[in-house]
Amino acid sequence: MRCFEAGTRIDASPAEVWALLTDVGGWRDWDSGVDRVEGRVALGEPLTVYATMIRNRPFSATVTEIRPQEVMRWRAGLPFGLAVIERTYALDAVEGGGTVLTVREDHSGPLAWVLGRSTPDLNPSFRQFCAGLKARAEGHASRPAG
Repeated sequence: MRCFEAGTRIDASPAEVWALLTDVGGWRDWDSGVDRVEGRVALGEPLTVYATMIRNRPFSATVTEIRPQEVMRWRAGLPFGLAVIERTYALDAVEGGGTVLTVREDHSGPLAWVLGRSTPDLNPSFRQFCAGLKARAEGHASRPAG
């Protein structure tokens, strides 16, 4: 199994962070790594992310879990579970205020190595995403440079 992960502490409530996180159409306003996102955050709905690092290959997934102000999970991959991509956005309230955001993507399944050959290191992109969301939620300049 291969995984990528990044996280940050945000000086905003889980409700404020959740509102920004689930407004996927607005991601491009604060994440310089995203050209656009198509779709809407609803259980069973498809989403397609057009990332700047791989413009020729958008990431398409299905929303598989939503727990408001806690977790949003997406799933993609090859049929029959031969290769599975599971991306999780987790929010944890911090005592005394604030939120810890963690973005994680796991690749698993018997043919996960196929994904590994064509997937770049996503850790820098996830760190950039976290920094952008933090800046937007805390009221700083939007769309920080990569």
